[in-house]
Amino acid sequence: MVLLSREVGLRTDYDRCYVTARNGVAILTLNDPQTVNAASLRMMRGCLKAMDAIEADPELRAIILTGEGRGFCSGANLTEPPPEGADLGDTLERTYHPFLRRLRDSKRPIVTAMNGPAAGVGMSLALMGDLVVAARSAFFALGFTRLGLVPDGGATWLLPRLIGLARSRELALLGDRLPAEKALAWGLIHKAVDDESVLDEALVLALRLSRGPKALALTRKLFWETSSHTFEEQLKQEQVAQRTAGATSDFREGLVAFFEKRDPEFRGE
Repeated sequence: MVLLSREVGLRTDYDRCYVTARNGVAILTLNDPQTVNAASLRMMRGCLKAMDAIEADPELRAIILTGEGRGFCSGANLTEPPPEGADLGDTLERTYHPFLRRLRDSKRPIVTAMNGPAAGVGMSLALMGDLVVAARSAFFALGFTRLGLVPDGGATWLLPRLIGLARSRELALLGDRLPAEKALAWGLIHKAVDDESVLDEALVLALRLSRGPKALALTRKLFWETSSHTFEEQLKQEQVAQRTAGATSDFREGLVAFFEKRDPEFRGE
């Protein structure tokens, strides 16, 4: 495993991605600008190795996911189209699913800095962030129908839960672009900002999250699991999570800070 450099300005390179660290925040950047960061097998494997290093470093307590150059991710890398008769379902499982699951299961909050277009599976990658900050010029696009394919990358699971079935069908069946400002109005993203401010705005959020309690990881897990539970089951899950949170030193610090009328200093423990 390649160890991360925490020195400001230095970066650790992986295959078609790299990581920099700022004040407890890991910035994972998709790095294939010639293809607008198309998601290839090499890139996804590089991202998994990057996540290994991030999650092995206890000082890194939040993640920003962004893209190099003028776009976030243009979707699947079609510069090398699959041979005729290839099993595209198997391609999904080998290429995209491991990284998507890794983002879902991360114990660190994730902020997406969507610096440009997020198309196809790139849209799913962007929406894996707990909070999405998008450039005003950015847009989402599910162009699968133009290729004779169906949405993938978990889009048919993510979108209905974020914006409802009607709008999800609209995006998937028509394949039209969804500008950042409209995505904000629909409740799909957290904020739309001037293009040059995307990373700075994301960093403000990530720094705030990096100073949060261990309970943030438990909260992420609760929200990811909620759609598969009944109300009664979710009450049980909250009970288990609260029992765990209540046994942390962060909870004790939160209580002391509350009574001392000061901001808590959480350590993620």
